[in-house]
Amino acid sequence: MAAVLKQKLTDDLKQALRDGDKVKRSVIRLVMAAVKNAEIDRQAELDDGGILGVIAKEVRQRRESIEAFKQGNRHDLVAQEEAELAILQGYQPEQLTREEIIAEARRVIREVGAQSPADKGKVMPQLMAQLKGKADGREVNAVVTELLGS
Repeated sequence: MAAVLKQKLTDDLKQALRDGDKVKRSVIRLVMAAVKNAEIDRQAELDDGGILGVIAKEVRQRRESIEAFKQGNRHDLVAQEEAELAILQGYQPEQLTREEIIAEARRVIREVGAQSPADKGKVMPQLMAQLKGKADGREVNAVVTELLGS
């Protein structure tokens, strides 16, 4: 199955080259390289879900860098990372709200019959597969822990 997202990245890279947009060009090349590396690791071509996973990882890295640079008082680097983050987020689907994550988590918890924190291992893989690219894993983890803990 050909990945639609991979074609969009290629098309956007060509457009960024024509427009002379150095930041966008750099970010897209970085994502395409990360996708290629993931494909080499898996020895298979990534589908759109896999590519979204790579993009989510890049988004997470940017957010962590922004926090670190803010603590280090490096506002020049914060601005650069925020510009890259904005470009990356343009490739992600609309992110779910906490309420939507809670609703999905409750549904999966009912489906697998989870009752306690010990059942978290049954819930998380199924839930993360459904929410891949649509929600931050830490947020999902926090919601599941909260729901199973009560």
